[in-house]
Amino acid sequence: MKLLPSLMAVAIVAALSAPAHAEITIDQFDFFGGSEVSFEGLIQADYNHFNSDVKDLNNAATKDGNDSDAGMRRAELVLKGKGVKYDWVLGYDAKATKFLDTNVKWKFSANTGLTVGQFKQPNSLEELSSTKNNDFIAKAMGTNTFGLSRRLGIAFNTGNDNWTATASVFGRELTRNLGEGNGYGGRVTWAPVMNSENTLHLGLSGVDYRSRDSLDNGRTQWRSRPDADFAGSRLIDTGLFTDGDRIRTLGLEAMWIHGPLRVQSEYMKSNTSRSLHSDFTADAWYVQGIWNITGEKFGYKAGVPTTSLPNAPASGMWQLGLRYDALDLNDGNLLPGAPPVVNGVLGGKEHNLTLGVNWYWHSNFKFMLNFVKVNSERYNTASHTTVSDDPSIVEVRGQFYF
Repeated sequence: MKLLPSLMAVAIVAALSAPAHAEITIDQFDFFGGSEVSFEGLIQADYNHFNSDVKDLNNAATKDGNDSDAGMRRAELVLKGKGVKYDWVLGYDAKATKFLDTNVKWKFSANTGLTVGQFKQPNSLEELSSTKNNDFIAKAMGTNTFGLSRRLGIAFNTGNDNWTATASVFGRELTRNLGEGNGYGGRVTWAPVMNSENTLHLGLSGVDYRSRDSLDNGRTQWRSRPDADFAGSRLIDTGLFTDGDRIRTLGLEAMWIHGPLRVQSEYMKSNTSRSLHSDFTADAWYVQGIWNITGEKFGYKAGVPTTSLPNAPASGMWQLGLRYDALDLNDGNLLPGAPPVVNGVLGGKEHNLTLGVNWYWHSNFKFMLNFVKVNSERYNTASHTTVSDDPSIVEVRGQFYF
């Protein structure tokens, strides 16, 4: 896409010519009741090196024989308007060629509003958290597999400083041929402990939507990359369902913030009802810890964590992170026979350990280094054996945002 380098160049020049802030204020406009308009951008470039075990994790489309892949991960450009009664946003990812948040929000009070347009659906603490402050280069397998991201819809939210409640009705994604399936969802959060040093967050969410894709009704496939966005293979995979009816996913959240330390965990259980086969149920969970070595404290707002700027911009903020996440796509068993017969679905199990180091430098740059150790197993119907595939991956990200 020839437009991408030009957009990136304009964004970088604009950001570097302005004071270091999280956004660039453009002007004051009168539409939507008066809006202060700002411009934001996020550019990420990744490198993945694969120490493959059984499957070749290198992107098969390149056919270059290398053990690594690199490229642009995101190139997000966002216009925002903030007013007394109305907020609006128009976002686009020039790398993925798709719309991001694109909506208008009517504010009835500081914590109550109605949003119309495309927005992240009310599920998954990790999915709802800021992309530019992701703790690890790849989101947990459960988030990537079951977390529902942006859809067109209407949502009502309310709450207070220590609790939130959101209900949403939604359809497909704004960009065609991506997410499909009409549905509804909701999320509630509560912080029973919330002070300057400690915050305890608890959350419950659920979504229910039609099982379909852009090609046909009923088509659903559950699979996950091994915590590496550029991996060309999935180690666990249910195969394609063509008789899916509805997908129902329940999520539980817990998070504890103690100054520069944050520990959080999520559990997600998803059920796919099927018209010609038994329902399929799978689950996933993760637990992770992030420590700001340089002492910056984490914040908390509207049911999600916030990350502060470095106390000393010249030397930056350093973080250490450790995550364990697991995904189980088995919902069946082997019946005795020669060869054995698969009863149900045996998509496989995977659990990964990720060690990460993050460096926030000044107000606009972030560098990340992750090491991922993968452990997976999946029944192979051709060999009638359970195959273990245990690769390791080194990931690097450079990020520029404004």
